[in-house]
Amino acid sequence: MPIIDLYEHSEQRHNLAHFATLASLAAVDGEISPEEKAILDKFAFKLNITEEEYKEVMKKENKYPIQTPHSGEKRLKRLFEFFQMSFADQSIDDDQKRLIERYAIALGYSPDTAITIIEKSYGIFCGKIDFEDYQYLMEK
Repeated sequence: MPIIDLYEHSEQRHNLAHFATLASLAAVDGEISPEEKAILDKFAFKLNITEEEYKEVMKKENKYPIQTPHSGEKRLKRLFEFFQMSFADQSIDDDQKRLIERYAIALGYSPDTAITIIEKSYGIFCGKIDFEDYQYLMEK
């Protein structure tokens, strides 16, 4: 198998893990609302989730755990990637903002820290920046 196939497979697995986390967060209250489903549909499209993968993730008996990295840098990188996905269409609505906050808390940030990071991110995340710049700005 060519190395590029491994990379693409790894990228898709990463996307599926993100999507499964989002689905778990949306279902955290026991039910996925129509608004949350619409957001999940958007993310499924952005992450190239197949219909079969989508159905598998959405099965009630499938409970994908939210995986929180131990490293602060890795948690911030996941949040950065989540913002990249969220801002891919250059707009973000209130439902997405609430989901981002829930995702940040699930990554291990306290609610106050999550809100601070999200507010900073909204202020600086209007263009494409690399992770090192994002990390630097978050720490200042």
